[in-house]
Amino acid sequence: MPIIRPISDLRNHADQIEKICHKWHEPVFITKNGRESMVLMSQAFYELEFARKDLIQKLKEGEESLRKKPNGVPFHKVVKELRKKLR
Repeated sequence: MPIIRPISDLRNHADQIEKICHKWHEPVFITKNGRESMVLMSQAFYELEFARKDLIQKLKEGEESLRKKPNGVPFHKVVKELRKKLR
């Protein structure tokens, strides 16, 4: 269930909102005059969401690449090349 707080709570209880962001690992939706205004989240949650979005984009690119060139490089060759690069 989304966490929704009025902007006055941000002004008067910023420390509580910060604790909510860190404890629940969820964004806090801030309203102003009863309407949505902004979203606050912890840095860790932001980084996780950004990484998730980046991963989804890379998976989509991989699927598209596979559609264009269905006979790609075999998995064992990819692993072998990666191991060489890591050394």
